[in-house]
Amino acid sequence: RISAKVPKIGWPGLLVGDMTQPRGGPMLTGHASHQIGLDADVWLTPMPDHELTRMEREEKMATNVVNDTWDEVRPEIWSPTYIALLKTVADDPQVERVLVNYAIKKALCRDVKTDRSWLGKMRIVFGHNYHFHIRIKCPADSPECHPDTPPPSNEDCAENVGFWAANDRFRPRPHP
Repeated sequence: RISAKVPKIGWPGLLVGDMTQPRGGPMLTGHASHQIGLDADVWLTPMPDHELTRMEREEKMATNVVNDTWDEVRPEIWSPTYIALLKTVADDPQVERVLVNYAIKKALCRDVKTDRSWLGKMRIVFGHNYHFHIRIKCPADSPECHPDTPPPSNEDCAENVGFWAANDRFRPRPHP
């Protein structure tokens, strides 16, 4: 559904990275958050204008939209189309939340001037500077599935961005 909508906002298509197995289970790369059957990563890279060859798929690098100090989006990359992409995803009624980098949520909170209702679904998670993570709601026919705590009903800009900004929580920690 979402991939059919994005060309209308100027995004040529979705490049899906790690996607959960249909009924969950372990992934080859670990990726614990993708083991319940409701998760997918989508690159922050516009789809190219041709079908990628096997070699291109293996060697293609995703677009890093966050600067080297992890505190802002890259102004030469960030655009209203990125905002429209994330809003399109968040507006889908089956999307429970969208996990993004601190700098992306910060930019959304700064740049979105109208209809901010969807910003509460944008949750900050470390990393996520090359892709965003979609969590789908529990299917109605899956009684064993337990939804996450609902995101706040407000935009959650001051609280969420403020928490991550405090003591530079958004910056990577050096490995010992």
